[in-house]
Amino acid sequence: MKCSVFQSEEHKKKMMAVQDSMDVLSGKWKITIISSICYYNKRRFSDILNDVIGISNKMLSKELKELEVNKIIKRTVLDTQPITVQYELTEHGLTLRTIINNLTDWGITHRKEIIGK
Repeated sequence: MKCSVFQSEEHKKKMMAVQDSMDVLSGKWKITIISSICYYNKRRFSDILNDVIGISNKMLSKELKELEVNKIIKRTVLDTQPITVQYELTEHGLTLRTIINNLTDWGITHRKEIIGK
């Protein structure tokens, strides 16, 4: 079977959609941050910091800002003493729940396949 040099418009749109998704979700931390918030619905900064092993305060802050700009998460400042900041998935961010659940299932299966646990 020959590969066509020319891509269909439909193929180009799909590849662009994958690239757009990767631009928003790529990197070492974003999926794990989204997962932390997804599993608990609402998380404080320190909770996410504890969930995402190895991330620094500065990097977590940067990643959260990017996710907020991309309308994946919502940041809420609570009127407490001291002030508490809480993160949750936006309605748009909630559409990632199926992907997170699929990644979780795949990761469990993959771990069993590779190391038997």
